[in-house]
Amino acid sequence: MIRWSIGLFCLAITHVTVAQTQKLTLSDVIQVAREQSIAGKQAATLKKTNYWKYRTFLADFKPQLSLDGSLPSFTRSFVQVTQPDGTIAFQPVSNNNSILNLSLSQNIALTGGSIYVQHQLQRFDNFLNNSTLYNGIPFAFGLTQPLFRFNQMKWDRRTEPLRYAESNQQYIEALEQVALDATGLYFDLLVAQVNLQIAETNRANNDTLFKIAGHKLELGKISQNDLLQLQLSVLNAQKDLASARQTAEVASLKLRSYLNARTNGQGQQQQFDLVVPTQLSAFSIDISQALAEAFANRSDAIGFSRKLLEADRDVDKARKENGLNASLNAAFGLSNRGNRPSDVYNRPQDREFVEIQFVLPIMTWGRAQARTETARANQQLTVQTVEQAKRTFEQQIYTQVTLLDMLRQQVKLTAEADQIAQNRYQIAQDRFKLSDLSVTDLGIATQDKDRARRDAILALRDYWQAFYTIRLLTLYDFETNQKINY
Repeated sequence: MIRWSIGLFCLAITHVTVAQTQKLTLSDVIQVAREQSIAGKQAATLKKTNYWKYRTFLADFKPQLSLDGSLPSFTRSFVQVTQPDGTIAFQPVSNNNSILNLSLSQNIALTGGSIYVQHQLQRFDNFLNNSTLYNGIPFAFGLTQPLFRFNQMKWDRRTEPLRYAESNQQYIEALEQVALDATGLYFDLLVAQVNLQIAETNRANNDTLFKIAGHKLELGKISQNDLLQLQLSVLNAQKDLASARQTAEVASLKLRSYLNARTNGQGQQQQFDLVVPTQLSAFSIDISQALAEAFANRSDAIGFSRKLLEADRDVDKARKENGLNASLNAAFGLSNRGNRPSDVYNRPQDREFVEIQFVLPIMTWGRAQARTETARANQQLTVQTVEQAKRTFEQQIYTQVTLLDMLRQQVKLTAEADQIAQNRYQIAQDRFKLSDLSVTDLGIATQDKDRARRDAILALRDYWQAFYTIRLLTLYDFETNQKINY
């Protein structure tokens, strides 16, 4: 572990309504963001939605048992009846024509058709002559089979599992994006808190040095110009402090809003006391491993395969739907009628039905070819787009891996520079008190001290953002050498 010697710059932003301060680390904020932020909850809801969509898809390929009918179906009216001589007579009717149908069906993904078994019972009551008739199908077996047509079910069985796997990885990516966004807001507030601490320290130091300079002026050890320069530094420090407080308050509000933080029981908002994440794990990332994990885990990689498959599907659809379209409908079973329900099941007769429907385009003026060629052109465009996306994806990973190694070194160097600048400022302050250093040199030491402190915090921010970016791009934790799962 690389240990940074800056120390923990933890600062509570004061406000008249705030009763307490909550100390948080970067990992604490990320965990809260994943569980509590609106973005995290939206990702969880979307995952649940995609799960039930996939369950619906799977259910379509399971046997479906259904009961349908009309019970009762009563009619009382006058109906038009054409007579043998061509005239029309309106005859009264009063009947009940009820029907129940129980069916078990099964889709066949391999052929795109479906089969079913059926049981049906019908009752007809004529209330004008008080008669009742029954008609029924004790058993029937049927088949509906498209011929020479596009098979949507076959393609769905190939694309939908990819789509579901893609959605699962998108959920993980969404939580990693939450972590990256929370990291950015965390460091926005941390930088604001450090600037606030620097401003408060500079104001206190300038007040002290101004008082010391007043005594030195009385003793004739400094000039009036040096005293005025220190007085100006006091005023500038007060302005910087007011600006830093405002910036810190805004940054705190943004982080609190993102975390969806609520007020306590007294209607007061907790303020965040952020810990500087100075401990960095010493691990290395192999470029080839990062690329392999990215193409194995990222939803984009799954999406590449899905898009190519969908392009092949569209070509197949355009080719088959522009030619002969036919469908076979066939049924075999038993049927009967009678005055009682039992008559339906007593020595039923055969029931057969066979039908082939077809449509054959003869003259389309090139429409069929145009549709097919359009689908093929879109397929080529998809292949080219996916190939370009793969190259861009690989370049992103390569850039982030090399950047992470460089930023880890930057953190170490800026930490050392910060320690040196702090020590140098302390020496310069002591020398000024002893009248061994000019006001100008003291001001330079102060600026170097502040700049080094800010550079150290900004280097940490860049490192942690790159760290969570490489996690997002690969969905792999290189610290623990395992895939990221939630």
